[in-house]
Amino acid sequence: MNAIRRALTLIALAGLTLVAAVPQQADAAANKTISVATDATWPPMEMVDATKKIVGFDIDFMNAIAKEAGLTVEYKNTAWDGIFAGLASGRYDAIISSVTITDERKKQYDFSDPYINIGQILVVPKTDAKTTRIADLKGKKVGAQIGTTGAFEIKKVQGVELKNYDEIGLAFEDMAAGRIVGVVCDEPTAAHYALQKAEYKAKFKIVGKSFTQESYGIVVKKGDKALVDQLNKGIKAVRAKKIDEQLRKKWLR
Repeated sequence: MNAIRRALTLIALAGLTLVAAVPQQADAAANKTISVATDATWPPMEMVDATKKIVGFDIDFMNAIAKEAGLTVEYKNTAWDGIFAGLASGRYDAIISSVTITDERKKQYDFSDPYINIGQILVVPKTDAKTTRIADLKGKKVGAQIGTTGAFEIKKVQGVELKNYDEIGLAFEDMAAGRIVGVVCDEPTAAHYALQKAEYKAKFKIVGKSFTQESYGIVVKKGDKALVDQLNKGIKAVRAKKIDEQLRKKWLR
C-alpha cells in the first residue's frame, strides 16, 4: 500500500512540475533573441554614427517592435549586395534595411506587415535647370544602389545609363564630382543628402515628386510564420501607442 501511495505522490509531483514548466517555456519563447541584418549606409533609415553605433529610423522602429513583442535584437551590419543571401543561408533571422515589399521578393521571402510608405525620387545638381524626370537624362549616367528599387526604376527608362553603386553615398560623391548627372533613391535618403548633409546642400536638389508608391517590410525566411506573427504583433502595438509618429518626427524631417 505504501508503495502505491509513493507512486501516486511521484505522479502528482511530476504533474505539478510539468504545469509549472509551461509558463517558463512560454516566457522563454516570448523573450527570444533574434539576429537582424541591416545595411547601415542608408541614412536616415540605417547608418553608423560617430561612435560606430548603428542608428536610424529603422533601428529605433525595430527596437520598439522588439520591446512590444518580447524579442531581443542583435544587429549585424551587412552589405546590401549579400544581405538576402545571408538570410537564406541562416546567418541571421531577419532583415530590416529599407526593404521594399515587392511581388518578386515575396516569392522568395516572407515579410512583416508594412511599417512605412515611401517613394523613389530623383536628385540632380542645382546647376541643372531643365531636368524634371529620369527620361530627361537620356544619353547620360544616373546612379543608384545596386539591387534597389531605385535601380529598377532607372532600368525602365530607355536611353538612360544606370550606374550601380555598392553604397548610395558613393553615388552622391560621383555626382558631386560630375561623373554622373542624377541619383535615384528613396525619399528620406534623398532628403538627407540633398537637404541636410552640409557638403551637399548647396550642390544638389530634389526634382519633381516621388514617382513610385512603396512600402517597407521586415524580411524573414520563407515559412517562418511564428516570427512574422511576433513582428506583426510588435508593429501593431507600436502604431497603437503612436511610437511610429514620434520616430518620424525624430528622423524624417
